[in-house]
Amino acid sequence: MGGAAAYADAQAAQTGFGRAGAGERALTIDDVVTKTAISAGAALVAGVLTAVAGLGWLTLPAFLVGIVVSLVLIFKPNLAKAPLVLTYSIAMGVVLGGITQVFESIYPGIATQAIIGTAGVFVGMLVVYRTGAVKVTPRFTKWLMGALIGVTVLMLANLVAGLFGVNLGLRDGSWLAIVFSLVVIGVAAFSLLLDFDQADQAIRAAPRPTSRGTSRSA
Repeated sequence: MGGAAAYADAQAAQTGFGRAGAGERALTIDDVVTKTAISAGAALVAGVLTAVAGLGWLTLPAFLVGIVVSLVLIFKPNLAKAPLVLTYSIAMGVVLGGITQVFESIYPGIATQAIIGTAGVFVGMLVVYRTGAVKVTPRFTKWLMGALIGVTVLMLANLVAGLFGVNLGLRDGSWLAIVFSLVVIGVAAFSLLLDFDQADQAIRAAPRPTSRGTSRSA
């Protein structure tokens, strides 16, 4: 949920989701953090309500809504205002809530672990970024994108192999599966740093608001 919200807010930060108007203070990274928290909270509430109320049948419609809204945000960033961003967050929350409902019926207690773990990773990586413990450099971005591509390829290969009854050992509870899962969690967590950095750069590049009363003749 945090990743979805961070992505939506990173898009919004480029186009004025909450940006101050002329004569007001400039948008800061703290504003982005606040709005990200609101987006994540909306996704969390939507997900919990979906799972608790047994509204899993809304998963597919919500997924389609989320896809459409995400495409709008990507190709029409000037429309990335609070209503669309929150719509995206709520839609993805419903999707995750429906998926969580299914897994909770198979593995009781996994939903609570997933929520706590996701929130913990999101907050932890935000603290890491804000304290400068890890710098988002071009080299870091290249390494992370390479790791992301590698993990994706392995997951797809495992899926295809599974269709033919071949076990690659990535999802069977073995030590290899545990190590692979930890790597995936690490890649996903560090991917949040790219979202935070994207929002930060957008804020720094945004024009500073002019103070009221400035001479127009200048």
